[in-house]
Amino acid sequence: MPDSDKITTAKISAWLKRHEQWQHLLTPLRELLLVSGLKEEVKWGAPTYTLDGKNVVGLGAFKNHCALWFHQGVFLKDEKQKLVNAQEGTTKGLRQWRFSEGDKINRRLVQSYINEAIANQKDGKAIKPATPSKAAPAIPEDLKKAFTRNSKLKTAFSKLTPGKQREYIAHINDAKREATRLSRIEKCSPLILAGAGLHDKYR
Repeated sequence: MPDSDKITTAKISAWLKRHEQWQHLLTPLRELLLVSGLKEEVKWGAPTYTLDGKNVVGLGAFKNHCALWFHQGVFLKDEKQKLVNAQEGTTKGLRQWRFSEGDKINRRLVQSYINEAIANQKDGKAIKPATPSKAAPAIPEDLKKAFTRNSKLKTAFSKLTPGKQREYIAHINDAKREATRLSRIEKCSPLILAGAGLHDKYR
């Protein structure tokens, strides 16, 4: 096994250990993904399964449920009505299949959804992001102040695409209260420093 695969496996093992309450559901889901032909990676701290570098399926674990993320799930037929839009009005392509305590994994059904997601990816079915304007967005005053305190944050922000910059600016400006704006800047800073967009994980 290549060293990179060993590192990925170790990271996922640690992730599963952190979500021990869901291991009885996450383990069989991962087993199905491992034999699907998709590449297992770790993105946003969680297992993600890709085809030719494109995100197809991911695993998620939360307080009240664990889940399969289908990155272009909007194109799945979903005849059994298993999928939900976790963030109505925000996510366009992403759909989530949730599993709660007491649920059992119907391997054949899950495999059919995975196979369809792979087929859709191969067919190029995907939500295309809107073409961003090339105009540089105006920086909010609160964000400017954060830049004066952290030059690395300013540099990282300047390297983002205009579209990603606009996402952060809109997110910060949407907050009416100064305390909320500052809180959003604090939470967004690690993503900005990592070169990630605000909504990258939902695309």
